[in-house]
Formats: sequence, structure tokens, C-alpha cells
Amino acid sequence: MTTFASGTDTLTRDALTVLQPGFAGTTAPDWLLRRLGEGLASVGLFARNISSPEQLAALTAQLRAERDDILVAVDEEGGDVTRLEARTGSGYPGNHALGAVDDVALTREVAHDIGRRLAACGVNVDWAPSADVNSNPANPVIGVRAFGADTDLVARHTAAYVTGLQSAGVAACTKHFPGHGDTAVDSHLALPRIDVSAAVLNSRELAPFRAAIAAGTRAVMSAHILVPALDPDRPATLSPRILTDLLRGELGYDGLIVTDAMEMRAVADTYGIERGSVLAIAAGADAICVGGGLSDDETVRRLRDALVTAVRTGDLPEERLADAAERVRALGRWTREAASGDGSSSAAAEPRADIGLVAARRALAVSYAEPFEPLTSAPYVAALTPVANVAVGDETPWGVAAELAALLSGTRTGTFVGEGAGRQALAAAGERRIVAVVRDEHRHPWMAGALDVLLAARPDTVVVEMGVPQSPARGALHVATHGAARVCGRAAAEVIAGSPRVS
Repeated sequence: MTTFASGTDTLTRDALTVLQPGFAGTTAPDWLLRRLGEGLASVGLFARNISSPEQLAALTAQLRAERDDILVAVDEEGGDVTRLEARTGSGYPGNHALGAVDDVALTREVAHDIGRRLAACGVNVDWAPSADVNSNPANPVIGVRAFGADTDLVARHTAAYVTGLQSAGVAACTKHFPGHGDTAVDSHLALPRIDVSAAVLNSRELAPFRAAIAAGTRAVMSAHILVPALDPDRPATLSPRILTDLLRGELGYDGLIVTDAMEMRAVADTYGIERGSVLAIAAGADAICVGGGLSDDETVRRLRDALVTAVRTGDLPEERLADAAERVRALGRWTREAASGDGSSSAAAEPRADIGLVAARRALAVSYAEPFEPLTSAPYVAALTPVANVAVGDETPWGVAAELAALLSGTRTGTFVGEGAGRQALAAAGERRIVAVVRDEHRHPWMAGALDVLLAARPDTVVVEMGVPQSPARGALHVATHGAARVCGRAAAEVIAGSPRVS
């Protein structure tokens, strides 16, 4: 491929403007600062870029010193998917817990508090909320990231989340259009396919996005999924029928369209990131998200040059690239106005203290096989642990062991996986009371089998389900938290240990 000079001509600047790359480190590298001067207008941050609120604020200030309207985006859904608290677990319970409570005022309040924290650190775009309807219980990548499986519930909470987040001056990026809930494949790993009729898609998948658009969402993220009823040939991110005809035309959306990460295998394995990026902009996307796994100047240069070449060869209309770049700059102007106090950030009152814990406590579903006496001695926590999906990552802790240890000193724990997990947990627990922690028991036969072994030998076992609670409740005490965030573990531990719950 031809390499172009890093000059300031309009075409080259526009090609840089539509890129939303990541980078390594907790300070901005020189190459990134240079690209900001050449036209780059946004970046994506990941857990690797964040060590503390103070460090994050310093990083965003460094970026903003180069370009005051820069879009700084992060994947902060709350719950399982957190970047601000990746090493400790989130202080917010996540969408599925909020949907379980079904109080739109609470959802709005939680989203506003997330936005307030992001804004205080200089982040002005949140790749959230997930508006997916989790209609497939076997979904390996959405699950508790969705508000639920009921379309109307997901729609009203999506709108509330958008309103709350943007009331703090942070742009919402509603995802994953046109809906990733009815999939059994993780698009990080392969291309999912949704085989339902256009009528089902219209009434189920699209309803939450209509609600988000009506609520004024400033951005929408496309999904790397194949939806034959809408386009039998190309995944949504690369489909003019889906992004331009449907999202822009039929749904009337006029904000920024951001792609999901282009290095995800659903696109990269078939099209490559350069061709995929050209096809995405041509299809109607405005910003190319790349950087979860690719994070260097070479990647930015390759994508910039691919876009410039596509314009010069006629594969990408220059006016389409210019329109995409202007939409990026327009959102930058909105975020700058919001940060200055001229936007909507003054519209909401300050939330209650510990609103995340309040929400996590309200989300609990507790059932008893018999009258239950709270534990007074340190138990053994057996974590039956599935492989984490890529969106969550394996660096974020989950479970109840740390929270129980804070209430019952001496609590011990172990992690168990696969065949034989139940027998291994029994042996490790000894005479201690067992607290078995599971996550999506219904998706993991080995996990259900391990619980069978534990409950047969120790009927007084406490079971905590931290995924989507599809399996029947069982155990002397069963607590469904509707998420695996740190505050979900805290709320469950309070029930197990009989600690006073105040909400």
C-alpha cells in the first residue's frame, strides 16, 4: 500500500478524524499526540490505560492540551464490563440488575452517577448502554450486560440510561445495533448470525434503539453480526442497508455511528481491518473503533492510508468520508459545550451516596429451602468459574469471597472448573459451611453437575448465582444477584452473613 505524508490536506485529516484508536500506557505516547495535531479527533481507553482517577484525569488533560474537542471514549457499562474499576470490580451492579429492579428512576440515577465519575476524569463518551434484548439464554457475550429478555423493559431502561448518562455531560453510545441479544456466538471470536424475520427484528431488536434515539443518544455502536433478513451478505457494521437505509433512513437517526472494535475476528478474519474500515465508512459508519488489541502508530497509519487510497481509487466517495469526519467533530463540539456547563449536565441532581450498592441490594432475588439462619462462622467459598468472555476480561475480580471475608473473618475460597469440580470443592471445604458461587449455571453442564455433587453431600450449601438466573433455585439459601460486580457480591454477602441491609 502507498504511504502518504502526514500533511494537513483535508482528505488526510478527514481520514484521521474518523479513527478512534487505542494505545498502550497510562500517559499519551508521542505518536498519538502528533496524530492529534494532524487531525485525529478521538481515542478509546481500556483498562491498561487506567490506574486511578487521578492518573486518568491527568491523561485526559494531556490529550485535551493537544486538542480541546477530543472525544475520549471508554467501555464503562457498570457491572461486569468496567474499565475504571477493572482491578477491583465495579461499584455499580450492571444492566441486568437494573432491569431486575425495573425502576427507571433508579437506572437514570445510576447512569448519571457513572457519567458524573467519567466526566470528572475527563472522559466524555461512554460505549454504553447495551440495548440488546437477551432473548437467547445461551448468549455467551451479552447475558447480564442486557437489561433483560423483555423488549419493553429493555427499551424503557435503555432510554433512562441514555438520559441519565447524558445529563452528566457524557455522550451515550447505545449498542450493539441492530441487536446482539439473539446470538450464540461471541463476535470477538467469530461472526454471529441472527436468523429471524424482519418482523421479529422490527418488534424486538429495534425497539430499544428507537427508544434510545427518542431519548437523544449521541452515538450508536454497530454490531459485527450477520442478519440475513436485513442483509444476507454483509455484517451490520459493513452494511449500507443496515446503517444507512435502516438506522439513518427508517429510524431517522442523525448522530454518530461508531463501529465495534474492527480487530474483532467477526470482521478481521474475513475482511481485514483496512478493507473492513473502508467498507464500514462507505456503509454509513462515522468512527472506526480499533485498539483493544491493536494500539500503535502503525495501525493508525495503515487505516488512514487505506481510507485515503479508497477515496482516490473511487471505492469510497470523498463526500461520505467528509460527512463522517464532520459528525465526529460535531460530537466533539457537543462534549466541549457540555463540559463548559452550556450543555445538559446541570439538568440532574446529585445522586445518593453509594447508589450502586443501593441498586445491587434491590436487585437481589432471595429464596430459602427452609428457615435460614445467617452464617456466623467463616465458610468455604467454592467459586465454580467459567471462562470470562473477552468483553469482560479476566483481570476483573468477581464473586462473594472477598466481601464475605470482610464480614466473616477467616473465610477461605478456591476456584474450581470442569469435571470433578464438585468433588474437589467438597474435599477443599472440609467441615466448613459451603457457599457455592456460580455464573450462568444453565450454560455450563459441568457447573450444574458440580452443584448436584455439592448439594447431595451438603444440603446446607448456600448457592449464589451471579449470572442470568435461568436454572431453578436450589440450596438452603439461593441468592440471585443478576450480575457479578463487586457491589453484587457485597449485597449477597450481607444476606448470607445477616448484615443489616439499608437501602
